[in-house]
Amino acid sequence: MTTGAGTRTALAATVLLALGALPAPAVAATPDTAHVDGQLPSGATYMMDVPADWNGTVLLFSHGYTPGPANPAQNSPDDATKALLLQRGYALIGSSYASTGWAVTDAVPDQLATLSAFAERFGAATRTIAWGQSYGGLVTTAIAERHPERIDGSLSLCGLVQGGVANWNNTLDPVFALKTLVAPDTDLPLVNLPDQRTATAAADALTAAVDSAQSTPAGRARIALAAALHNIPGWNQPTQPRPAPTDWDAQQVGQYEAIKGLVKFPAFNWRQEAESRAGGNMSWNTGVDYAKLLGRSSVRKEVTELYKKAGLSLKADLSALNRAPRIGADPDAVAWMSGTSSFTGRLAKPQLSVHTIGDALVPVQTESALKRAVTAAGSASRLRQAYTDNAGHCTFSPAEQLAAVDTLEDRLTAGRWTGTAPDSLNRRAAKADPTTPARYVPYRPAPYPRPYDLAHPADGR
Repeated sequence: MTTGAGTRTALAATVLLALGALPAPAVAATPDTAHVDGQLPSGATYMMDVPADWNGTVLLFSHGYTPGPANPAQNSPDDATKALLLQRGYALIGSSYASTGWAVTDAVPDQLATLSAFAERFGAATRTIAWGQSYGGLVTTAIAERHPERIDGSLSLCGLVQGGVANWNNTLDPVFALKTLVAPDTDLPLVNLPDQRTATAAADALTAAVDSAQSTPAGRARIALAAALHNIPGWNQPTQPRPAPTDWDAQQVGQYEAIKGLVKFPAFNWRQEAESRAGGNMSWNTGVDYAKLLGRSSVRKEVTELYKKAGLSLKADLSALNRAPRIGADPDAVAWMSGTSSFTGRLAKPQLSVHTIGDALVPVQTESALKRAVTAAGSASRLRQAYTDNAGHCTFSPAEQLAAVDTLEDRLTAGRWTGTAPDSLNRRAAKADPTTPARYVPYRPAPYPRPYDLAHPADGR
């Protein structure tokens, strides 16, 4: 396993860090907060923190993707935000899921069971908000669509709100391009991975090819092309200096590190786990025109400039991608992924969705996919989206997260959206926590490369 920044980035973005939960119910009380750890019938654990001056609102937090074997419960995105929310009187609850990986069929019932366990112990809440980060944003949106009677509103932070089928299609495209253009003589499998050992071997082989390609101008241009198909931005980690708008080389270096993280984890090992649940390959690229896909990418200009600098024909490489043997999906696997992890866009309760603009793991363009589905379903008035000008996956400050909670709370109280403009959100953030950044900005994400939702019956045909 490599130990470069890209690998560390992917790990930091997705490995769950939380306090361990006890396997049996236990209560630890303080003068200010009651803390409860417990276990659900499914085997999942939960944790609850309820301040003595509880304000009547419960925040049900869905955590991000957990590859395992560690599988702790989590009821907030980070300790600093947790402390501020408790000071404001919020009750914070959340579960682990009964299994790790692409566990949506466990996550939704486990979270709802945690909500029931809370009511049994502390009484009914006057208001319930579901919220979550990353994969937890997908879980939160699933709860919002399928169980709106259990909540009053929802908040997705850096969420996979494009849904499962779209996610796995968009994960396939960059590795298909890498295999075709930088590892053409290999027979490494991209789908139908039988076990984790096969997935790891394929990931290692493609990572080695990417490392080799990075040493030449042509290889760097091709890595940028693969990154563009996933909309990986050139600035995607807080530790990176922000490249100048036309510093194509610096932008490509950022993409190179991020694409290695994509290869090392989601594209193979996490895919294999998801395929085992779906019963086969749930993604495809049959019928995809990669020239058109690049044309819709947010970083297409960088790709064209790097190809020019390398003296390489972009048209020829796109033609090679379009001629390469395609990958078809297993219809039953698509049906499983669609039925469990794709969205109708029908929102019965208000949802606020927030994203950083420099996210490589779950690119900001997922928000375009969500808006497309919600608009087609006639629920656009219930959705608002906001963006923060920072790099990384889920790198929100406590101030920014509290501003989002406040904005959703005001919507639920007033019955209409107010204060969703960036300047209003920044004022809320500065008031909530003046010690951490407030970086909301006006932003319109590019279209999602290959959307798939249940509001558009023609998707995938």
